[in-house]
Amino acid sequence: DDYAGKIRFVKVNTDEQPELAGQFQIRGVPTLILFQNGNMVDQIVGVPPEKEFRAKLDQLAGSVN
Repeated sequence: DDYAGKIRFVKVNTDEQPELAGQFQIRGVPTLILFQNGNMVDQIVGVPPEKEFRAKLDQLAGSVN
């Protein structure tokens, strides 16, 4: 709820969508890809520490108009 209306989260099953996984060069799971205005701005592979993850989301949410 912290990011409601600011960030949209989408889960993709890479086994069911291998072409999408290839398009974004996903090599490990989990992979988080951050987009802003339709452009990829960051990619995180693995599980980051919560503080680091929230900092990235806060930065992205703060720049949403």
